Amino acid sequence: MSTSPAITVSSLDYERLAALLEECESSHPTAAALEAELERADVVEPDMMPAGIITMNSTARVRLADTQEKQLTLVYPREANSDEGKISVLAPIGAALLGLSIGQSIEWPTPAGSIHLTVLDVTYQPEASGELHR
Repeated sequence: MSTSPAITVSSLDYERLAALLEECESSHPTAAALEAELERADVVEPDMMPAGIITMNSTARVRLADTQEKQLTLVYPREANSDEGKISVLAPIGAALLGLSIGQSIEWPTPAGSIHLTVLDVTYQPEASGELHR
């Protein structure tokens, strides 16, 4: 990851994701990268989460590889559904999205090579909608 912008994660997401990572097989290709992201994240209480940051269950409009725009919802693995735009936090792009805010970009490794991702908008964030204990 050549570019590592500052990221913010809610304490609730942090705890749940840490538990998820404990259950993951050590060979999972994205688990180590997600763990590194959690280690460098600024962790805040859900009621202190600024709007415009991608948290778990947030929906965001993103640009992939400077050409393709998509609307994606960041979810836990059991809720992932590519047809509905729900991307797992354990998918490479999902792990890259966690904690990013509007306007931030990141270079992230994928099985097909590195991808450049930019957050254009956060159209829904649970914390901003008052869903602090989802």
